[in-house]
Amino acid sequence: MKNAILLHGTFGNPENFWFGWLKRELETQGYRVTAPQLPEADTPNLSVWTPFALQNLQFDSETLLIGHSAGCPLALSILDKLSSPIHRTILVAGFIRLDGMKDDDAMLLQSPDWEKIKSNGNDFFFFNSDNDPWGCTHKQGEALREKLGGTLIVRTGEGHFGSQTFKQPYDTFAFLKEVCLLQSWR
Repeated sequence: MKNAILLHGTFGNPENFWFGWLKRELETQGYRVTAPQLPEADTPNLSVWTPFALQNLQFDSETLLIGHSAGCPLALSILDKLSSPIHRTILVAGFIRLDGMKDDDAMLLQSPDWEKIKSNGNDFFFFNSDNDPWGCTHKQGEALREKLGGTLIVRTGEGHFGSQTFKQPYDTFAFLKEVCLLQSWR
């Protein structure tokens, strides 16, 4: 069965921004959609989030993995730990390393196996904006694309694709839905 997993970011929840809308849209297309509330969302930490995800979510060759903001390094950390590939990975406002991050930052991947992540993520799409106020700009998307291959989609003036702080409601995301429903493998 087609399986979609939506991973929110810092201060997030499964109903933030376009998450609830995308969940309903994918369910109408026959997906089983899981959008967990990640623990301690106000202080995200991969050493907490990764084991939680691996213990509570199911990943297989039909999985569509979608991360937003801090959900993106979580998605990469999951892919680094899986033993077999998923169908597709989509990172929205993703990043590798933001300005000001220290080597011991809780959301920084520690010694990632980029080849394993690339192999397990299988079919990557990166959505970044040219004006993300948190620094998850197209430059971060390009850094991810250089490491993992895939398709970088740069949107003009779209900010963080949803932010309470910067008053970006972003309740729907039609282009993301189109990418989710692509049937072809690369």
